[in-house]
Amino acid sequence: MKNFADLTYRIYSKVKAKKPLIHHITNFVVMNDTANLTLALGASPVMAHAKEEVEDITTLSDALVLNVGTLTKEWIESMILSAKIANKKGIPVILDPVGAGATSFRTEMSFQILESCRVSILRGNNGEISTLAGFKAHAKGVDSLQGADPMQVVRDAALKFNCVVVVTGKEDVVSDGKRTVVISNGHELLTTITGSGCMVTTAIAVVSAVHTDLLESAVSALSIFGIAAEIAATKAKGPGSFKVYLFDHIHKLSQKEIEHRIKIREI
Repeated sequence: MKNFADLTYRIYSKVKAKKPLIHHITNFVVMNDTANLTLALGASPVMAHAKEEVEDITTLSDALVLNVGTLTKEWIESMILSAKIANKKGIPVILDPVGAGATSFRTEMSFQILESCRVSILRGNNGEISTLAGFKAHAKGVDSLQGADPMQVVRDAALKFNCVVVVTGKEDVVSDGKRTVVISNGHELLTTITGSGCMVTTAIAVVSAVHTDLLESAVSALSIFGIAAEIAATKAKGPGSFKVYLFDHIHKLSQKEIEHRIKIREI
């Protein structure tokens, strides 16, 4: 198993040196936060969803985020147009199927994206990924879904969709169908702010823009985000200050903090 602490810090530093451009077609709720997270990591965000310009924007970009949180058919068209350009260019496409399993529309549109283009990394909660992988999932709301055993879900979904799959939760699980890694960093205060999962998706996109091994990219991004959350929680008085400290520490993690706090295991 690789020294993920060293790898994570090297990738973290590489992002700041390269400043990749990340194209987001994402939901209205998280646009500002995901743009600021991109900047905090050292990359540049662009939020564009009009069909008239998405292909041009993607052509200039280093990674593409597709997030179905506030969905319309027109946005799906834009997402597929952008993803096909990303596929031609050879840049990673990261899909966040927000609410798949909660409504038939979200589920069908998530499948339409997966069938129309090549998704590099699929990131969701257990219920969302369970639904797409063919497991039974119980919907309790758009952001709260119960699914099957996440270890089995990520492996089966990775093989089904031929991509890296991430299930986030109390522990985060990543698989490419052959390798499976569990990340235990993070803090419960992440559940008290809107869009923490969407921000994780953005972090994964930023890292994958500068590192070609997509499983390693996902593991490193999740570690960075989780470690920053742990440090932020030691200073926060509640959700508001936690969010401020989260962005601060995502921006300025040290190698020592990563080495001391990283908690991963390969299955």
